[in-house]
Amino acid sequence: MRKHLLFTVALTSIAGLLVACGSTEQSGEAEGERVEIGIVQYADHPSLDQATEGFRAALEDSALNVTFDENNANGDANTLQTIADKLIGNEVDLVFANATPAAQIMASSITEVPILFTSVTDPVGAQLVDSLEEPGGNVSGTVDFHPEAIEKSIALMDEEFDLERIGMVYNAGEQNSQHQVNLAKEAAEARGMSIVEATVQTSADVQTATESLIGDIDALYIITDNDVVAGLDAVIGVAEREQLPLFVGEMDSVEAGGLAGFGFSYYDIGYKAGEMAVEILNDGADVSTMSVELPPELNLVFNRGAAERMGIEWQDDWEELADDVIDE
Repeated sequence: MRKHLLFTVALTSIAGLLVACGSTEQSGEAEGERVEIGIVQYADHPSLDQATEGFRAALEDSALNVTFDENNANGDANTLQTIADKLIGNEVDLVFANATPAAQIMASSITEVPILFTSVTDPVGAQLVDSLEEPGGNVSGTVDFHPEAIEKSIALMDEEFDLERIGMVYNAGEQNSQHQVNLAKEAAEARGMSIVEATVQTSADVQTATESLIGDIDALYIITDNDVVAGLDAVIGVAEREQLPLFVGEMDSVEAGGLAGFGFSYYDIGYKAGEMAVEILNDGADVSTMSVELPPELNLVFNRGAAERMGIEWQDDWEELADDVIDE
């Protein structure tokens, strides 16, 4: 009888310990429950890389226990769909889509979890949200387009360089790019200037498309087109060889070798998207009512070294006109 009693007490003690251990583990999970975020970047280029870095930093700066499922489509739409299917199967808690094509595929495929985008120019036109103020679905985020960017760029080309025919290379299949080209046409027409277009399907087409414009243009203007920015070295090479000024739509592209451009930090818009993710995952915010965020104030950046390589005489008043001058 005594042996039986001791055995019963032992079992009871062990059971108590097991229950206590289970309770502690569950409590720990509740306090720092791990969340998984799917990151989908459309292609490799400096601006998108900076946006992803900013998004990650915002999550890492938070108190959330996060793991990232990182994916890069390398500019391939079919790969984007494969990534979307994988994220659905992995049951991630939130998706971060970097660039318009990535956001469109994720939004059309994933409806059960919040999606936050960045590096998107026209989310309403891309049918990602109902409006910037009231997205209305499971998608919101930050845009990479300042309302004054195109008009200011065209004005710079007209007033400081007296240019008339501007060559633009872009992917006509990317809604983001078509929207910017249409705005550039309107701004140029208002000033008696014209836009000459060349289109690409992938970054491999960039050099050929750029060269097709030679002899018919006074300058090149590369907007935030993912495929063209990914192939920007080819555009820079043509601009330097043909002694044409190259204007760009982001600061990273000025640093890479463009002459001048109005821009902002892609790291900042990525970080803001990350802060929105924290609000959703930590505070329970409803993505359908989170307004789409605009980028910060524009900065004009010149590249003095690019001017020299493109055969453009540097003007002293550009020092005062610019917010920053790169000597590279």
